[in-house]
Amino acid sequence: MAEIDPSEVRRLVREAVDRALGPERAGPGPVPAPAIPSAAAARRVAIGSDHGGYELKEILKRYIADELGWTVHDCGSHSTAPVDYPDFAAAVAREVGGGRAVRGIVVDAAGLGSSMAANEVAGVRCALCHDDATALNSREHNDANVLALGARVVNRGLAQRLVRLFLETPFGGGRHERRVAKIMALEARKPGDA
Repeated sequence: MAEIDPSEVRRLVREAVDRALGPERAGPGPVPAPAIPSAAAARRVAIGSDHGGYELKEILKRYIADELGWTVHDCGSHSTAPVDYPDFAAAVAREVGGGRAVRGIVVDAAGLGSSMAANEVAGVRCALCHDDATALNSREHNDANVLALGARVVNRGLAQRLVRLFLETPFGGGRHERRVAKIMALEARKPGDA
């Protein structure tokens, strides 16, 4: 398979967005390049939770390291004391968006708030998953790089299975590359653009 030049992908996406929306509506400047994970980040997972997801996060940390063999970076929280989920979801997302971790996992009570917060960080495609189909699709079709879980929605066994699927399922590429590039192009648009 030929090596894909990221600058060529950005140029093609920009042209497609310009054709679809017109150059004046397409957003400022070129589509930002996603952070390229370092070799050290190749099997590094950033994980974080609020107080509602703390216990499941601790279980998943051990599972990821001991059973799956990935390096785990814990972004907090470190107890069940009440905290704000956006702080920890953003910390995980910044690790992934900055290329210091290749994947991330965020856990709160329902998973909704953490997924919203993580998706505000450039370069992050966070997927809230609750079954095998959503976990597989998030990776195969959407190249999701952060998994959101709800500790009150999925039990321990299901959470471990979803994490395994998320970490082991490759991106399908092909026709999905164009679609993921369009998602990334949306990051370059100005707030309020229609």
